[in-house]
Amino acid sequence: MRPNRPVTAILCAAALALTAAACGPGDGEAGGDAKPTVAASLPGKDGIKIPDGLKDKLKEHGIDLEKWKGGAWKNWKKEDWLREAGDYVNPIIEGLWDPDRMRDAEQPQQPAVDPDAGKDQGVTDPTPAPVTAKAANTPYHTSVPQAGKVFFDGPEGSMVCSATVVKDPAHPGKSNLVWTAGHCVHAGKSGGWYRNIAFVPSYNNAGRPAAQLKGAPREQVAPYGVWWSDWAQTSDQWIANGGPTGGAGAPYDFAVLHVTPEKGSGKSLEETVGSALPVEFNAPAVTKVASLTATGYPAAAPFDGQKAYQCADRPGRLSLTANDPVMYRIGCTMTGGSSGGGWVAAGADGKPALVSNTSIGPAKAGWLAGPRLGPEAQGIFTAVSGKFK
Repeated sequence: MRPNRPVTAILCAAALALTAAACGPGDGEAGGDAKPTVAASLPGKDGIKIPDGLKDKLKEHGIDLEKWKGGAWKNWKKEDWLREAGDYVNPIIEGLWDPDRMRDAEQPQQPAVDPDAGKDQGVTDPTPAPVTAKAANTPYHTSVPQAGKVFFDGPEGSMVCSATVVKDPAHPGKSNLVWTAGHCVHAGKSGGWYRNIAFVPSYNNAGRPAAQLKGAPREQVAPYGVWWSDWAQTSDQWIANGGPTGGAGAPYDFAVLHVTPEKGSGKSLEETVGSALPVEFNAPAVTKVASLTATGYPAAAPFDGQKAYQCADRPGRLSLTANDPVMYRIGCTMTGGSSGGGWVAAGADGKPALVSNTSIGPAKAGWLAGPRLGPEAQGIFTAVSGKFK
């Protein structure tokens, strides 16, 4: 498989970025204490037009802006990869994510889970029975309005994950925040930040088959526009320890994006899609959660990444190591590409809230696991929200 790597570490393929240590403002965030830079458009023959600050940073890493403009990753060397938390840059390349490029993006290779992972370490419940993923009702804007897909470029090509629009306490009713998996924005200990990261809410809203999307107008696959990530943050643990099998980063495999429209409309993402989910950072213990519903766009066989699916199940516990936070685990047949998709349960007020995201799963689909969101996740969320007050 090429890039579509969502469902990581265990199940997520594309870039599990998780960082374990507690992160507050300026800790593990993309850009450190620097002020966020709004992504600049890179139009046609005039070349790439970006702020001088971004140009200097890219030049420091030996990055050719003209090659970046085409989304190319050719001839990349490991030392060229922007890796540290403060290195995140993602200039808008208008028109890069056209319908065919979105359709052809592959799920990141789904990492296999060590069959012995979790044995006798912490608390791990029996492996859940597989739950067959069901197609989400169309139009998606009505049934799962907060859901969408994250597209990005990596060394292996164009990849895709799933993501969720979440509420921003700093901007009530006008959020531009998106929740996804860490491995969907950063490759972990062996790499760095992915490029050309963009979010498409209600992708393929009508749930049309792949054959009908070839050559389709952009408005059909991206009815609410393409939103570029001008700021991203994931856990320090993911950056330090994450990898193709999740590893020590999996319990911290989450990320928050701040997005801006490719073509400005004056409206926020939340206003544009009409909905956003609150994030619950103090969810009940795993054993007290009656049911979780995971939503995503699985892209690895037997799925093709063009339609949204859901799994609902009572979660169990999965502990990869005795010292790391326990993860939620549910039965689900979704595959790579669903990584980063939101897990929804009743929050403290009884209303739907995002409590986790798809992170890892076995090589042979049958279950998914996601991090239980706590202080580390809340620190990252608060930091990103605070950057855009």
